[in-house]
Amino acid sequence: MTYSIVARDPTTGDFGVAVQSHYFCVGASVPWAEAGVGAVATQAMSETSYGPLGLDLMRGGKTAPEALRALVAADAGAAIRQVAMVDAAGNAAAHTGDHCIAEAGHRTGDGVSVQANMMERATVPDAMLAAYAAATGALAERLLVVLDAAEAEGGDIRGRQSAAILIVEGARGTPPWTARSVDLRVEDHPTPLVELRRLVTLRRAYDASDRGFELFRSGDIDGGIAEMEIGRRLAPDNTEIAFWMALALARKDVAAARSLLAECRASEPRWAELLRRLPAAGLFPENAKLIEELLRA
Repeated sequence: MTYSIVARDPTTGDFGVAVQSHYFCVGASVPWAEAGVGAVATQAMSETSYGPLGLDLMRGGKTAPEALRALVAADAGAAIRQVAMVDAAGNAAAHTGDHCIAEAGHRTGDGVSVQANMMERATVPDAMLAAYAAATGALAERLLVVLDAAEAEGGDIRGRQSAAILIVEGARGTPPWTARSVDLRVEDHPTPLVELRRLVTLRRAYDASDRGFELFRSGDIDGGIAEMEIGRRLAPDNTEIAFWMALALARKDVAAARSLLAECRASEPRWAELLRRLPAAGLFPENAKLIEELLRA
């Protein structure tokens, strides 16, 4: 009832899992990944424990094929499972049980596995693997291209409902709270892939804005503004990004900063009060005259 991809980026070592299904909240059960260890997708009549147990085995030194074989051998319900894994060396393995609902199948390549069940056509996995081989850009974009290819080939025979993408860094030992560079879910939506792509773009916008804010705080005003401009281009209607960019611009161009703040206040007047509170938190100069100039209509 799902199609998914697990992959290891050969350049960065990052691991990614992306999935779509006609099922509520698919991101809570299918995708699993750990920095420097590997990635797992567990689906069909899903047994969630394949995720954490597969990562445990790969963390302990098993290859993806070895880990998958061990778990399938111990699973009395293996015939109704579909599972894929990729490890830190780029080994990929997949299992499609004999009783998975047709059309069901998988394809593996160097550092990648694609798998699907309950599809309209048996050609979905081939289309997915071909799309991954031809895709370029960041890992998130390549994973999204693969999901789009599966949908274009017919996708889930029941339609669509939820989708998710998870990407972790390639360096082993990275703390879990920093290792997840992308962790996004669309729980219930008429066009989940469209919404997932929107969220990935918004994630990129916030990442650029966050980098800009850190540069701004360190005193690199020009560098901060440049990063925040990237965020603004990616999410031009986002008032959060506009607000923090206005603070950076206030050091160089009060008129431009005032214009951005006016956009923010048009959607939510209380941005003005937030600006007045920032000096006490050390996030803006104690300069009442400047603040009122920025807020001048």
